[in-house]
Amino acid sequence: MKVLTTPIEGLFEIYPNIFEDNRGYFFESFKKNELCHNGIDKEWVQENQSFSKAGTVRGLHFQKEPFAQAKLARVLKGKVLDVVVDLRKGSVTYGAVYTKILDDIQHNMLYVPEGFAHGFSVLEDAVFSYRCSNYYNKESEGGVIWNDPKLAIDWGIAMPILSDKDQMLPTLEKFTEMTKGGI
Repeated sequence: MKVLTTPIEGLFEIYPNIFEDNRGYFFESFKKNELCHNGIDKEWVQENQSFSKAGTVRGLHFQKEPFAQAKLARVLKGKVLDVVVDLRKGSVTYGAVYTKILDDIQHNMLYVPEGFAHGFSVLEDAVFSYRCSNYYNKESEGGVIWNDPKLAIDWGIAMPILSDKDQMLPTLEKFTEMTKGGI
């Protein structure tokens, strides 16, 4: 397993060692000691899975304290553009956007620490799975609008399929005002 740093502190890309032969492939999709060795020492308490049609955008979502969640995200089938935004109060990379293609060929993962908004666009029909370090709590959910012009995220989709809820989220500027500088 390779754990790679990113330009945003605490955010990691993870690539498993894949063993292929004429039968198919095998890889270790989760190995706690390898993650801990690389500074990712979380107790995962919940795992979520979704199926989304190509053209869907989900996000950008987060959970506020005391239910903030770190996530370990991966694609079981298909291909997505995974997107995170640093919303950590006082972070030198506050408002920074990071994107990574996750797919069922590389079987790569993204470790997203607490304090980030997270979302993804579905480039091919996809089954998306992510482990969470805390339980979901409806009263603690929040988000930032997916198409915020200041974030200028290229989701790779011209006419996205969106939920009503995701279309009502605030801009980063409004979110920053409301929270006095982040979560």
